[in-house]
Amino acid sequence: MDILNTKSQLESARNVHDLSSLNRLREAAYSKDDKALKEAAQQFEAIFVQMMLKSMRQAQDALADKESPFNSEQVKFYRDMHDKQLAQDLSSGGGVGLAEIIVQQLGQHDIEDYIPASVARNDGNLASLNRQRQLRTEQAQQTAEVLSSAEHRQAFKAAAFESPQAFVEQLWPAASKAAAQLGIEPQALLAQAAVETGWGQHVIHQGNGESGNNLFGIKANASWQGGSAAVSTMEFDGTVARQQRAAFRTYDSLEQGFADYVQFIMQQDRYQSAVQQADDPKAYFKALQDAGYATDPNYADKVMAVYHSDSFRSYLP
Repeated sequence: MDILNTKSQLESARNVHDLSSLNRLREAAYSKDDKALKEAAQQFEAIFVQMMLKSMRQAQDALADKESPFNSEQVKFYRDMHDKQLAQDLSSGGGVGLAEIIVQQLGQHDIEDYIPASVARNDGNLASLNRQRQLRTEQAQQTAEVLSSAEHRQAFKAAAFESPQAFVEQLWPAASKAAAQLGIEPQALLAQAAVETGWGQHVIHQGNGESGNNLFGIKANASWQGGSAAVSTMEFDGTVARQQRAAFRTYDSLEQGFADYVQFIMQQDRYQSAVQQADDPKAYFKALQDAGYATDPNYADKVMAVYHSDSFRSYLP
């Protein structure tokens, strides 16, 4: 009987490290079988624990005495068998917590205080994530009325400048005036406008073909009294980009667009941290991103990449 029990344990340990267990994990997730998912998750955790033990053993072997009888191949053989069984026992007896996380993640259970993977990929910045979710909800509600208007259906994005050089040259006067009010460098605002519009090649145009002069992606909501146009835009949910339709403010001139940007930033409490750091472009755009100005998790880095680029610098007066 003892021999049969030992054989059963060894077979169980070997099955844990069978690569087909990974496939069973995937199938269990789709089948929504909680028991099967839990068992497969424990097998996956056993694989992970064994890999950790194996790495530890390899480090130990590198420093071991080659002449020692405790470092023979026979000892290593039984030691590896023991490690496999230990990994199996750990995973089935409570484990290290990995199996539970897998079950929660793949099982899609509504568990209180459970942090989803999207938060972990966002460096655990719960405040920023919740703020962005709230902003997206508010924007969706506020733009619903704007999107219902028939005049927005024909809006589109098109080039408004012949080249990046023309983009910088034409916008420099308006950017300089707006930058002076904010206390920031005009080239910093131009770098942001370049990211928002693809160097002026994707500027919102109204149905009549006239440019909306919105260079900073400022959305229109129910409280906006000016013109607006609805187009498709890319928004991020954590690190996942999604296409959606949204309404944006339109202006009669580029100067009016810059002036509204300054007012938009300076009059909202959430952007005051950015305003206070306007003399440092990197800190300014990071503060804007943290306050929810853009959903792109790499927004500030993209703006600073343009700001520091040699080609951009060559366009400046």
